[in-house]
Amino acid sequence: MNIAGLLADGIARAGGRPALVQGDRVLTYRQLGDRVGRLAAGFAALGLRRGDRVVILMPNRPELVESLWAAFHGGFVAVPVNWHLHPDEVGYIAAHCGAAAVVVSDETAAATRALPDGVRVLRVARRDGSGSGLDYEDVLAPQPRSPASSPAGTAPDDPAWLFYTSGTTGRPKGATLTHRNLAAMTAAYHRDLDPVADGSVYLHAAPLTHGSGLYLLPSTARGATQVIAPGTSFSAAGFVALLKEHQVTHAAFLAPTMLRRVVDEARGQALPRLRSVVVGGAPLYQEDLRAAVGVLGPIVIQMYGQGEAPMTITVMPASAALDHPGSCGRPFRGVEVRIAGPAGAPVPDGTDGEVLVRGDVVMRGYWDNPEASAATLAGGWLHTGDIGHLDAGYLHLTDRAKDVIITGGANVYPREVEEVLLTHPSVREAAVVGVPDPEWGESIRAFVVTTGDPAPADLIQHCRDRLASFKKPREVILVPELPKNAAGKILKR
Repeated sequence: MNIAGLLADGIARAGGRPALVQGDRVLTYRQLGDRVGRLAAGFAALGLRRGDRVVILMPNRPELVESLWAAFHGGFVAVPVNWHLHPDEVGYIAAHCGAAAVVVSDETAAATRALPDGVRVLRVARRDGSGSGLDYEDVLAPQPRSPASSPAGTAPDDPAWLFYTSGTTGRPKGATLTHRNLAAMTAAYHRDLDPVADGSVYLHAAPLTHGSGLYLLPSTARGATQVIAPGTSFSAAGFVALLKEHQVTHAAFLAPTMLRRVVDEARGQALPRLRSVVVGGAPLYQEDLRAAVGVLGPIVIQMYGQGEAPMTITVMPASAALDHPGSCGRPFRGVEVRIAGPAGAPVPDGTDGEVLVRGDVVMRGYWDNPEASAATLAGGWLHTGDIGHLDAGYLHLTDRAKDVIITGGANVYPREVEEVLLTHPSVREAAVVGVPDPEWGESIRAFVVTTGDPAPADLIQHCRDRLASFKKPREVILVPELPKNAAGKILKR
């Protein structure tokens, strides 16, 4: 089994049709397959052996997609990394995974100074001819060692993708995703989210090193065209313009903050071909869901997953979302979800506990970290660190276990407070955290982005009118924006 077989499937279905589009650059499926095979052969000519790790560090562009498929095709392990990371963070990841090669672009070339000795550097789009590393185009072999229909032989449990966590509580860990994991994710997508009809067009604006990149697999397997938004920052106006220009059928993956901007931009505009917008990576608040359905129609699909179980724990189809408010959906088929109490035993429906997951989508473990692997996969279940409960089979996420605020001995989940704040007409975004308090242990502080100029006291009263008094923020701080990572997730740290 080699997950690169999905590209071969796409070539067989769509040979001469566009596979990748970014601005004026267009690659057909046959052209993509040729370049992927030649790049895989180029990696081998540099001395890379099957199982070696290839770090991919660049903004969204066709070469990122080529590098990903070439790593799979040659039997190497792809390590896509957030291009916004500091060079020292990139250096840590490259050293931790024992990278044999790193593919960088002009925007990320500074990271090469922090790489361990001996790592081969490929440089994409070298504009001025300067800098260290091999030119990407020069590495492509004149002929592929094997055609796209014949990727290297790999075992189902061989690693294919190392998905490094964001490192919010320490050094990032590399979730080891195998060919089996990615095949299970792809099958679940086709079965429970979208079978991908002939002629589908996907638009990628979120980082391809994260969720949007994972969705390359099921869409490429069906021969869909992948449109990659240009530039290095998200533009809602540009996104909506691309939806129209390319008659996009699927918005591959948006974080809730990105969806909110797209909804504001798309008001009053017709998007007749758009069939689905997948949202994940952070909580989708009910106010935002209602606004999105009102503008885009019932095509917003919520997905819950983690790097440790890629994009495939639960799914909430658009048709059911408003009937189950606050839920992120039911488990994908082939995925088991259990809610566990403090001692690890299952708890009754409606009772909050840690979300545990089991199935072929769950990672093999963390790269070179047996202690963390044993703790996270204890008892054969992935311990997600998320708190939630089941209601008639639908999962409701309350919050992250580490984000729970304990004030006066009572547990307060920030998301509950954020949901209430977002019902205020002047509140656009909210992040609730716990801060040390000499009397209560922790008190509740809210950071709020507003569209008007409400008084903090009014927002506190708004919460007091809708929540138990101990759950209301003691302090509200108005800010112009909230800090977010490249995937649009609010960084509460």
